[in-house]
Amino acid sequence: MGTYAESVPVTNRKEPQPSAWNLPNAVTVLRLFLVPLLAWLLLREDGADDASRVGAFLTFAGAMVTDKIDGDLARRRGLVTDFGKIADPIADKALTGTAFVGLSLLGELPWWVTIVVLVRELGVTALRFVVIRHGVLPAGRGGKVKTALQGLALGLYLLPLPDAWHPVEVTAMAVAVVVTVVTGLDYVAQAVRLRQTSERTAARRARRTQAGQ
Repeated sequence: MGTYAESVPVTNRKEPQPSAWNLPNAVTVLRLFLVPLLAWLLLREDGADDASRVGAFLTFAGAMVTDKIDGDLARRRGLVTDFGKIADPIADKALTGTAFVGLSLLGELPWWVTIVVLVRELGVTALRFVVIRHGVLPAGRGGKVKTALQGLALGLYLLPLPDAWHPVEVTAMAVAVVVTVVTGLDYVAQAVRLRQTSERTAARRARRTQAGQ
């Protein structure tokens, strides 16, 4: 369930890129369009309709599968773009964020869990835009593991499972939250390194050195 940006290293060098109007990016946009459907199915009948909950799970699972599809297409066809590197994780966050908020609205997931996850996700997204002048901060392997664990935990919560499954759901969610926080801190460290080593920073230092001579 990882993003197709995972295999792309953080780089500051400008290289020719394929057009952003390509099939992998279209699949990413499709994933965004599935977000409202997920919200409707999850919240329908206050979450008490089993058929709607199964539909919400299938919508969520299908959307997560498209994440794998667009990644494979982009790598195989050489269609990795800066748009995809940014839009792909945003689509993932919109999908999982909707599931987290919906479950908390239904009282099935503590709000503190949703808040911690959303703060991390929105923070990393904002961080990408803050450092965009220095280079693109793509998703890494830690992000792949985080997304997979969140997907597993949310999938369990979305399904209308018997009460006996509750300990399994809680355990899966606890692991997902821990990994979410740890990988968030790792992204902060990557952003700091990117800013310190970018061509923009090097040029600024060179100008200051020349001005001081």
